[in-house]
Amino acid sequence: MSQPNKPIFERIAIIGIGLIGSSLARAVRERGLADHIAIATRSSQTLEKAEKLGLGDSYTTDAVKAVADADLVVLCVPLGTIGAVGKAISGSLKNGAIVSDVGSSKASVIKDLDGVLPDGVHLVPAHPVAGTEFSGPEAGYASLFNGHWCVLTPTAKTDTDAVKKVRALWEACGMKVEEMDADHHDQVLAITSHLPQLIAYTIVGTATDMEDDSKREVMKYSAGGFRDFTRIAASDPVMWRDVCLNNKDAILDILGRFGEDLNNLQRAIRNDEGDLLETMFSRTREIRSGIIEMGQDKPDIKPED
Repeated sequence: MSQPNKPIFERIAIIGIGLIGSSLARAVRERGLADHIAIATRSSQTLEKAEKLGLGDSYTTDAVKAVADADLVVLCVPLGTIGAVGKAISGSLKNGAIVSDVGSSKASVIKDLDGVLPDGVHLVPAHPVAGTEFSGPEAGYASLFNGHWCVLTPTAKTDTDAVKKVRALWEACGMKVEEMDADHHDQVLAITSHLPQLIAYTIVGTATDMEDDSKREVMKYSAGGFRDFTRIAASDPVMWRDVCLNNKDAILDILGRFGEDLNNLQRAIRNDEGDLLETMFSRTREIRSGIIEMGQDKPDIKPED
């Protein structure tokens, strides 16, 4: 991607420098989207790694220092800490600053930050829907966001110019951007992201609880489906703990629907209802075709005859 004529922001502060934060820092640096990148993280060891990787222009373990004079502050911290971080930095945010985030639950972010940030500071909640099972500053890469969606969930009182700037940033990082109501976002992500994650944790957990001999055979003969589940289940447990607690209502609703569908499947198998099973399996193939048609994945490569 070609570098823009001028930066979108003079100074960006990235609070938290894990996979998403470090990838954002790399993309901003590579594409010239800010004059200065300030990085803050609580761990001095993580901060040292970020500095060795050259991810920013200034580094500190004090988020309050990092946000001073920042035009944009991006909170790349676990959802469970966003409220506390927002409260801590609120007094150091300059008038006109934009505060955004990268969390997978949006209604909770608005609830935690809306009453904390001072007047004149603009909250633009965001969710770049991209990631891997890896974490830490060394796991990031600038092209992580290419071709993926970023969902913005501004409220009725969100400054429109601030939304335009955050949109421009994520588009310049290679993302497609869409605006959505926060509650609707949380419902959609509960089915597309949060439920698959919980299923993966549960399936791999079941294998973990098996006898040692059986567990070794499961790993030895694991087919593609189980391998994919283990990859998903290797994701950051703290992040997913906070997702579950902060998107509780939507996740519980989707888990209830999934439980009903699972009972129907169990009943069809028990009753030898082959036609019903085939109908169920055929119907779900439409979703896979739709994902490919929308460019969110590539078709599987068929082996040559």
